[in-house]
Amino acid sequence: MSDTIVEIPEAVPAGARKLELADLRAALDAGIADFKAAPVFGLFFALIYVLGGLGLWFGLGAAGQPVWFIPIAAGFPLFAPFAAIGLYEVSRRREAGEPLDWGPVLGALKGRGDGQLALMAVGVLLIFGFWIILARGIFAIFMAQSGIGFENLGALLSGSGILMLLVGSAVGAIVALVLFSITVISLPMLLEREVDFVTAMITSVEAVRSNPQVMLRWAAIIAGVMIAAMIPAFLGLFIALPVLGHATWHLYRRVTSE
Repeated sequence: MSDTIVEIPEAVPAGARKLELADLRAALDAGIADFKAAPVFGLFFALIYVLGGLGLWFGLGAAGQPVWFIPIAAGFPLFAPFAAIGLYEVSRRREAGEPLDWGPVLGALKGRGDGQLALMAVGVLLIFGFWIILARGIFAIFMAQSGIGFENLGALLSGSGILMLLVGSAVGAIVALVLFSITVISLPMLLEREVDFVTAMITSVEAVRSNPQVMLRWAAIIAGVMIAAMIPAFLGLFIALPVLGHATWHLYRRVTSE
């Protein structure tokens, strides 16, 4: 028997397919449908995320360091994929026709029990810590000589403060893009398949590289919606997080479908 060789199109990772902008609309529509069908799960995970954001705001205010809320809040959406893991499981179970019970949905937070999801979380925390170090460095470069401390929010309206925000935003965008690239596909994959976190990250990066227009559009949608949802005391996250979480699952299914 002769071996059959299956050719994979160049720049398309094995097990993935090219996406169209229409796939984003379809994923969002499916995400909205999942949230409407099982809103209690979405509201539960969003509540945890909202309480975490409010805790950061009041904690930094009490410590006299309100300025630090800006770089932390900028990185806060980076943890949304982990908050959405339970939502991925809800979407997966609905797709498979399995019952929606709290036990398996909450159990999804530990992944498949092989520690790969935990290792992924450690990696993201390290990158987030690196971002905070960069933010401190950027602040020192632009503001240290002025003698303005972290407690002075009004300093952000000065010339140096505005320039610091511009540079910080550019650097933060690069860090966010890196984290988006390694998590957008890898986290749903670690939930569904028996793969190690390195393989999952490589697959995620390759999916982004192979679909730059669609994936960058998706990253922009996530960033824009999450930031807007955080402005009114994080309350918009009660809708934004569940819909985007469910939609991310469906986009993952589309990019890995054969």
